[in-house]
Amino acid sequence: MAAPPSAESIALLERFVAALKARGVVTEEEIATQIARTDRAGPEIGARMVARAWTDPAYRRLLVEDGTAAAEAMGVSMAGAPPLGVLADTDRVHHLVVCTLCSCYPRQVLGYPPHWFKSSAYRARAVRDPRGVLAEWGTALPEGVEVRVVDSTADYRWMVLPLRPAGTEGWDEARLAAIVTRDALVGVALPRAA
Repeated sequence: MAAPPSAESIALLERFVAALKARGVVTEEEIATQIARTDRAGPEIGARMVARAWTDPAYRRLLVEDGTAAAEAMGVSMAGAPPLGVLADTDRVHHLVVCTLCSCYPRQVLGYPPHWFKSSAYRARAVRDPRGVLAEWGTALPEGVEVRVVDSTADYRWMVLPLRPAGTEGWDEARLAAIVTRDALVGVALPRAA
């Protein structure tokens, strides 16, 4: 867990925000709106996007072609956020998202990143030994499935569109969304129809 910010850091942030407000770059209301938007975001948003993609071919195309537009179509404001890319798993390719430099994460659709996503151990091992990392999560992929590690950056954020599990035919979007976890949305786990 990160240490709490120092008094000097807080004072510097307050001076920076005051300067932005004084120049008309941002208002107090805009700051409050952004904080509230970020606090409301969570993996349930990404799960609903995946469930819709599993049931609506047109939305699936949009999601894979332009994740930002797909999020906006679900009512999620992506204003000021880096573009969102969506990596569609197949029966031959499984995607694993990592941010090798820090903790770049699509907060608008997944909320705050989990502590392990930001850890140096995950960031290094996901690149060096992705199958080993997946195994630690209990994720076993069939032989022949390629694991493709994708780096989320400050310029482009990624999310996974996992394969729809067998046995979920006829399920509605709400029931499907309930089986899509944050971990599946970054590729360390798979949705399960249990």
